[in-house]
Amino acid sequence: MTNFLLLIATVLIGYAFVLVFKPTKQKNLKLLLAFSGAFLLSITVFNFLPEVFTNNNNKTIGLFIMAGILLQIILEFFSKGAEHGHVHLSKNSSAFPWLLFISLSIHSVLEGIPIEAHDNLIYGIIIHKLPVAIILSAFFLASELSRIKILFFLTLFALMTPLGVLLSQETNIFKIYYTEISALVIGIFLHISTIILFETSEGHKFNLTKLIVIVVAITIAYFL
Repeated sequence: MTNFLLLIATVLIGYAFVLVFKPTKQKNLKLLLAFSGAFLLSITVFNFLPEVFTNNNNKTIGLFIMAGILLQIILEFFSKGAEHGHVHLSKNSSAFPWLLFISLSIHSVLEGIPIEAHDNLIYGIIIHKLPVAIILSAFFLASELSRIKILFFLTLFALMTPLGVLLSQETNIFKIYYTEISALVIGIFLHISTIILFETSEGHKFNLTKLIVIVVAITIAYFL
């Protein structure tokens, strides 16, 4: 239950943060994204990745990881990169962004499936979701979407990862194919985290602040 509440609260906190503070400094958001990308990548490499290769067919696991990367690339055709902090939609539309919602929902449900078996993974997902929720909230509040539609979208979005956790607990197919689904999720995380780290580099220029943020994220993830 605590995991459920944390996952839901993260998105709603991101929305409340935008409502109260109205952040405008892209530099700070990019640093937060860089931290989240490095932390998620580190949690995946230190804790999540070694487990799926233990006592399993390495080539099959590798195939599912690559499938996860390809799946995330496909999802991003519809989400326009919202999973890693970019929203490339029209601000002049008042229609509910169903394609964005469906894509983010598939991503969020899948990332919730391995949480129950990995205590530290929830921290990676929370830190990943917070900047995404902030960026989505800022975009929607600047668009022509009504506040009711925005809150509806963000509430449903907040519920998707807990739904993945629930499915992993209650549905046999997710238990039977847990390792394969975990490998798929690892591919998704590898793609997202590396894209975040790549996109937050402006013109491949050396950025000491960003480097420090990344090192701090890796260090925290290592000692968790």
